[in-house]
Amino acid sequence: MSETAVQNPQERTPEQADADFVKDSLHLLGMEILPLQMPGLKRARLVKNNQLDTMVELFKDEDAGSGQILTEELPGFFPEGGPAFNADLRLLKKFDLVPSFDVYSIRIALREMNIAVENQEALKLSETKRAELTERMKTFTHPLIMHVYGVEADTNVGDVSDILGMFKDPDPKVALEKLRMMADSLKVELMDIPKFLEDYGDIFLSLAYFRAILDKTVPIIDEFLEWLKDLRGTFVVKQDRAQEAMLKKIDTDLTDITTSITGRFESFDRKTNDFWTDISAERFHEVRELITAHHTTVGGVLCGLTLKMELWKKKFKNPSVGGPQQRLEFTRGEVLPGLDWIKELEKRGAAT
Repeated sequence: MSETAVQNPQERTPEQADADFVKDSLHLLGMEILPLQMPGLKRARLVKNNQLDTMVELFKDEDAGSGQILTEELPGFFPEGGPAFNADLRLLKKFDLVPSFDVYSIRIALREMNIAVENQEALKLSETKRAELTERMKTFTHPLIMHVYGVEADTNVGDVSDILGMFKDPDPKVALEKLRMMADSLKVELMDIPKFLEDYGDIFLSLAYFRAILDKTVPIIDEFLEWLKDLRGTFVVKQDRAQEAMLKKIDTDLTDITTSITGRFESFDRKTNDFWTDISAERFHEVRELITAHHTTVGGVLCGLTLKMELWKKKFKNPSVGGPQQRLEFTRGEVLPGLDWIKELEKRGAAT
């Protein structure tokens, strides 16, 4: 791990843990990072709900729950209005169309909106999340180190920022020679090495982040499809062709979406493996552009899938819970809405 110690999750305050949760999520955006003028809005959040609508969460309390409203409903809560509020409202409405609030999608959205953010740390995954992804990152750090040294990489190197630590040596001449070796190998200037490593680490961290979410979500989708199969076999569904058709469509759509997005990650794997056969800054930029081009659609698809599957797991912790009618109502009201949108987004991403 890097020299910066990762704070023990148990040592974090509830506020710090909540801030990390927001940064690492697909469906939450802390509005304090946006250049808003109304203090009341800066304390709120943007939230993707289970129907994939963008909501403004004005408050959240264990007892009172979550107070969410649509962006266009904000004037009713800020009757004083004024130019400052109207400007904030116009800005917030732009986020209605952002498919996911993960840090990578938000970076792209802010860049497209020409919005500069002072706190760049707010647009990075938390230290806790980066530590969780250490093992996955070794898949990307080891080939780079082996390309330079021609030997097996140090197993303690999990983060790309740790690579610079490998060049520390009591003898400045030896350290400089190691850095020159890397610069020559990557075909970049010596002064460009830190920036290259920063970009390299960030793009493959994004891939590890999204892949971890996919790997966690796919088994849940498989469980849901088995649950759906049982539901389709009940008397209630067999006697109603419309309900049967709806459930069949959901089954087909979820299978198609999962197959497609899994295929996209397999394509990323092939591209990165090709890159590692001949590592250079120029080829890395090509891989970076490829992965970045998919950030928004991958984030949006995973956001939609995880919201629906996590709610299903919460509502039906035990597969035997709920009768056919209760299951039908949940599927119709929570799984079906927005599924066409997810499928269309995945189709668009797969065509990129």
